[in-house]
Amino acid sequence: MLWVDKYRPKTLDKVTVHQDVAQNLRKLVSDCPLLHFYGPSGSGKKTLIMALLRQIFGPSADKVENKIWKVDAGTRTIDVELTTLSNTHHVELNPSDAGFQDRYVVQEIIKEMAKNRPIDTKGKKGFKVLVLNEVDKLSREAQQSLRRIMEKYRASCRLILCSNSSSKVTVAVRSRCLNVRINAPMEEEIVSVLEFVSKKEGLQFPQGFVARIVEKSSRNLRRAILTFESCRVQQLSSLTAGY
Repeated sequence: MLWVDKYRPKTLDKVTVHQDVAQNLRKLVSDCPLLHFYGPSGSGKKTLIMALLRQIFGPSADKVENKIWKVDAGTRTIDVELTTLSNTHHVELNPSDAGFQDRYVVQEIIKEMAKNRPIDTKGKKGFKVLVLNEVDKLSREAQQSLRRIMEKYRASCRLILCSNSSSKVTVAVRSRCLNVRINAPMEEEIVSVLEFVSKKEGLQFPQGFVARIVEKSSRNLRRAILTFESCRVQQLSSLTAGY
């Protein structure tokens, strides 16, 4: 398992970057609204979303499933193969992967989720959460479709949208969400994360090594952790060379 996944905080109380956002998200666990997380790549949006889902649904939020969605594209039914991260309570996908068919994917998957609502402990129909990544890459038609069905299925399907650029998400969509800005981590925060990983892995690097990785990461936490692990792999390779 890559370090970026291995050391990703599992719950909101374990989040060390954007602790203020995590604290506010804890207040939404009992009644999750429509959410839109936006900010630069590697800022921690996905980490916060997954921590929120685990806080709501527990560890079953990690179950991975490949599913072929049969989509009604107007006059015909088409097969769209999308990789989804899903369980009984939520589905996560990137509808922009479907290209010009993204509008149909958004429509049909939300309708499908609305029809198969989970039953809570009191015997009442609960809701499912649909996480849509890269919403800013959706076509204008797909975003218009999204706007129309967001409120229609509000009781049965809660949406969590994720984008790098909020300006590329239509006002009509943004206005229906609680918008959560996730800024790029400060360099000292990334240093703290890498030092934590280093301690857990029992690593020792020359003084200033971590700071150089952070400087080159452009405040992208994911990139910093991947680079850090790559350096460790290269270090091991050099030590075992010749054996």
